[in-house]
Amino acid sequence: MINVGFIGAGNMGFAIMKGIAESGHCKSIDMYATSSRIQLSAFDTDSKKLKRLEQFNVSVCTSSKELAERCKYIFLAIKPQQLDEVLDDIKDKITSDSVIISICAGITGEYIKSKTINDAKVVLVMPNTPLLLGEGASALARVEPVSDDEFELVCRIFSSCGEIAVIDKDKMKEIIAINGSSPAFIYLYAKAFADYAESVGIEKSVALKLFAKTLIGSAKMITDSGNSIDELIKMVSSKGGTTIAGLEKLREGDLEGTVKKACEACTKRAYELSK
Repeated sequence: MINVGFIGAGNMGFAIMKGIAESGHCKSIDMYATSSRIQLSAFDTDSKKLKRLEQFNVSVCTSSKELAERCKYIFLAIKPQQLDEVLDDIKDKITSDSVIISICAGITGEYIKSKTINDAKVVLVMPNTPLLLGEGASALARVEPVSDDEFELVCRIFSSCGEIAVIDKDKMKEIIAINGSSPAFIYLYAKAFADYAESVGIEKSVALKLFAKTLIGSAKMITDSGNSIDELIKMVSSKGGTTIAGLEKLREGDLEGTVKKACEACTKRAYELSK
């Protein structure tokens, strides 16, 4: 039995636990390639969040310290501002066998080691909220001395509810804008299209349905068509047509420059949080 515990049962923690529990319905159904099965445990100060985990047979702990003592794999599914308090609470229960998985934006493995034990095993993860639907995109980085088998298990857990990519631990702050924060940027973009539709007499619900499907289809074109982004833009853009007219306005407004500034602001804030 592999004991996996979550400190924090909010949206992200819930989504990951749901992915583990329902891995047969998600993209990666090979969750239990080993002979051992996963036993989930969780702790949260909000009992309502723990209540909704009953459907997944999650064992509820009375404290983060109890969870850290019980579980080899310890997920820190909390906000960065809560991290110091949690690490202070569990540090006496962390051993050289423990694996700490942090989804706290901007927090480094070295920082977690400094608050627990010097040889702590740490995996850094930047997931995103589409994990709730099994369509997440998570970036992972391991910090020595995490073993290959330990890291593989963590990768399988996140694969159970979406796509994963392994990146260098020194790029975990920069990746936040790409997959962690970008859903909010995309939602704002979608809202602008829906607001325009409403302004010209088209029901917002109709516009959102069409635009959302367009986003899904466009994403599939990026991943599956074999064409570059520039080629895909050209495929939609007839010379002298409507798309070209719209693209000109987006470029006049420096859309690409604005996106870059948004990403830079995310990264800057991540570095601030890490201090």
